[in-house]
Amino acid sequence: MEQPDLQKRLLLALALSFIVFIGYSYFFPVQAPIKTEQAQTAQTSPQTPAVEKSTTSAAPAGETTKVAMNAPQSTTATIATIKSDEFIITVDEFGRLAQMELLKAKYRTEDGENLKILASDKVKPLEVRFSDTKINEEAFATPYVNEGVSEVDVTTGAKTITLVQRLSSMTLTKKITFKPSGEYKVDISTSVATPYFITPGYRPVADQSMYMLVRGTLIKGADDIITTIEDGDAEGHETFKNAKIASAFDRYYASLFYDFDKGMSVSVLQVGEGDPLTFVKADGDASFTGYIGPKEYKVLHAINPELTDAIEFGWFTFLASPFFKVLLWINDYVGNWGWAIIIFTILIKLILFPLSYKGMMSMQKLKDLAPRMKELKEKYGKDPAKMNAQMMELYKKHGANPMGGCLPLLLQIPVFFALYRVLLNADELQGAEWIFWINDLAVMDPYFVLPVLMGVSMWYQQRITPANFTDPMQEKIFKWFPVIMTVFFVYFPAGLVLYWLVNNIFTIGQQYYINNAYAKQKEMAKEAHSKK
Repeated sequence: MEQPDLQKRLLLALALSFIVFIGYSYFFPVQAPIKTEQAQTAQTSPQTPAVEKSTTSAAPAGETTKVAMNAPQSTTATIATIKSDEFIITVDEFGRLAQMELLKAKYRTEDGENLKILASDKVKPLEVRFSDTKINEEAFATPYVNEGVSEVDVTTGAKTITLVQRLSSMTLTKKITFKPSGEYKVDISTSVATPYFITPGYRPVADQSMYMLVRGTLIKGADDIITTIEDGDAEGHETFKNAKIASAFDRYYASLFYDFDKGMSVSVLQVGEGDPLTFVKADGDASFTGYIGPKEYKVLHAINPELTDAIEFGWFTFLASPFFKVLLWINDYVGNWGWAIIIFTILIKLILFPLSYKGMMSMQKLKDLAPRMKELKEKYGKDPAKMNAQMMELYKKHGANPMGGCLPLLLQIPVFFALYRVLLNADELQGAEWIFWINDLAVMDPYFVLPVLMGVSMWYQQRITPANFTDPMQEKIFKWFPVIMTVFFVYFPAGLVLYWLVNNIFTIGQQYYINNAYAKQKEMAKEAHSKK
């Protein structure tokens, strides 16, 4: 295959994959799973027989590791309310965290109401399920009793509530100490040692956006390996010994348990359409710590630095996580996320400039060699081996790299995908203002100014960038690329569009610089040749 054609095919493949990646998230939005009749019954009906799902595949020998699938009746009865200046948590009569309402202005819904992050018809945090079917059925029909005050304020410090469930064969006591950060400590005691499981609940459902996001369960194991089980991917038999973190999460929020000292025995059930539901095994008395609320880096870091691993960026976490930390560091100095994104983009462009320079210079040389390449193709078209040999000799003589023009794009794609994840999932960008009309970098530009400017910048960048297309179809696709990208980016978060716009502007500047530098090189080469 002719080398320039290989270059253009690679460029075309990258462009099309880029369109498919971002287009998929728009045309095929992630929807909340449709609950089957079986799943609905399992989650809400107290009359459902206890169906046990074995998860013994990775459990220690002899341990009881069966989690009852049925759950207590849905209830609106509240036995405790925990308030702070940032949230309100209600506890229902089955000893569960029934709801968390966020009070900060940036979390308000489009209707101006406070955001509630838990679904009313899903399994709630701190729900207990017993391995013994009979005890489980009785527990799901027996409300807890609050033995303290029904309303506590944790704004100035931690407060504890005590909940007691008296069953015919045993008594279970939950002591829950809530802190202003959303962190809480749970101490459970039973009058008779009985195996049971407790869950951080079904993941928060506060975000219903159309973007291709990661939602589900995150487990950090004893070996520090992080496993993510996304909605629809749970098999129902996953187990983890001595896990450090067990998190149920969506785009911005999480309900999680953690134990960095002893670890937790974690089992994952399959509910609904293959969604994960996480449980932690206990036997008799147990203590662990939890957190519920936004996945805000500084809040999680203040609780425990290791807890920041609960912030998940999908496939590109290995690159997105350090990018996010750099953005945080910049924002701490400039105090504005919009300017932090711009400064970060400039830093990336400066770091990649040496490679971009080489790639852009190669494209200039290939443009000049295009007529001679065409001649070789016509002359040796029937002998591909000889044609390629002549082409390689031509490249070597003039110092051109047929793949050099691909390098800037190859480097740019992973950077974009990593930032795509950061700017989609970082809670810090919610409600982050930039300038004038941009009041929230986490949502689309309401007036489409940034997407239109981005499209114009891409079009202009194409105009000043050397091209040597010989295939009319490839050329047409690239000419329409700015239009296609603009249509997709209209619905993207303003922070992401801002990054791409600034990236384009600096690429245009780089291209002008390289065009002038190459013109001077050619002029100097002509002068040197004329003197000989």
